Amino acid sequence: MKLGCIGDDFTGSSDLANTLAKEGMRVTQYTGVPVADADPSVQAGVVALKSRSIDPGAAVAKSLEALEWLKAQGCTQFFFKYCSTFDSTPRGNIGPVADALAEALDAYQVIVCPAFPGTGRSVYQGHLFVNDVLLSESGMQNHPLTPMTDPDLRRWLALQSKHDVGHVDAASVFAGADALRAALQAEHAAGKRHIVVDAIRDADLRAIGAAAAELPLITGGSGAALGLPANFGCAPGGVPWTGQAGRAVALSGSCSIATRAQVACHAARHPAREVVAEDVIEGRLTASDAAAWALSQDDGVPLLYSSADPDVVREAQDRFGREASASALEDFFAAVARTVRDGGATRIITAGGETSGAVVEGLSLDTLDIGPEIDPGVPALRAGPDLVVALKSGNFGAEDFFEKADRVLTG
Repeated sequence: MKLGCIGDDFTGSSDLANTLAKEGMRVTQYTGVPVADADPSVQAGVVALKSRSIDPGAAVAKSLEALEWLKAQGCTQFFFKYCSTFDSTPRGNIGPVADALAEALDAYQVIVCPAFPGTGRSVYQGHLFVNDVLLSESGMQNHPLTPMTDPDLRRWLALQSKHDVGHVDAASVFAGADALRAALQAEHAAGKRHIVVDAIRDADLRAIGAAAAELPLITGGSGAALGLPANFGCAPGGVPWTGQAGRAVALSGSCSIATRAQVACHAARHPAREVVAEDVIEGRLTASDAAAWALSQDDGVPLLYSSADPDVVREAQDRFGREASASALEDFFAAVARTVRDGGATRIITAGGETSGAVVEGLSLDTLDIGPEIDPGVPALRAGPDLVVALKSGNFGAEDFFEKADRVLTG
């Protein structure tokens, strides 16, 4: 293994694996830190953790455990993957994990770049944009677990990290890898360990990859890894895939603007049933009942969704508590996924990082083989001989994502 990657959630990890696979690397995604050694044919290993919203100390411990396993596999460079909307709170977890990994690897000039132009995320003058608006105006300010209220990555990361945060501006990036490398060195000389790097085009991401060839640690969204495979002699190519016939079920727990539009689009043409948090918490709707409904649908791709307007989510959180509400829905979707799989479902499509993580853990999926891209940042994944899945971050995907995912998973 050459490139070792640590992802702070499951959808983001599959997004990163998708990027690396399209650029020609042989990639495997692991759920949690594996016990056994990797297959020697794997060039890039992505250890997917569910560490985005947990206590910072626990996130650091999990990430360092993943790092030790990846080092034992022979990796010479490491990538810490977080969301392209920099999902975190002022008390972590991106900063503490980046600090710990940098110190463990004695790494400096640590690039910080969540840009992913293919999905509308760009970094300019150190600020994160989603399409044509600042992050704090994109809807992410309403995220139930990690509300993003400040688009200045330097300022937000400085609240989390014990190291000074630098910045390389777009002009240096546009000038190419040599200029970017010199700018990183200048920031390092000024005492900056973590360095936010502007990027608004794929060409910028490839320049970042070339400039990072000798750096032990890079951090960012999956886009920041776009140029790394070339450093290992890899070139873009097709991703092999065999589809899966059978029954499909879709599960959505994301409250993002994008996912709510996808739910509305899908519900207009397919069976759909809303999952109300209060009904789950107070026992009026069980996972068995919901799974039975999904498996009883004869046409289309049935969808179970708890995606709701942010005001509705806040009401449930105020009544039951933020953590209790989130945990109840995650446990519910994990149990639904197990039940529909046991009932014969062979294709499971999920939307939302926390929901996808719960489903992966609920199904005890250890390794995921990377297939073709469904939408930017979302690959098809083979989870076993008779099971394929798609794990979508809340903000990703076209309006017809659920239909498109089922077509690709079917093959």
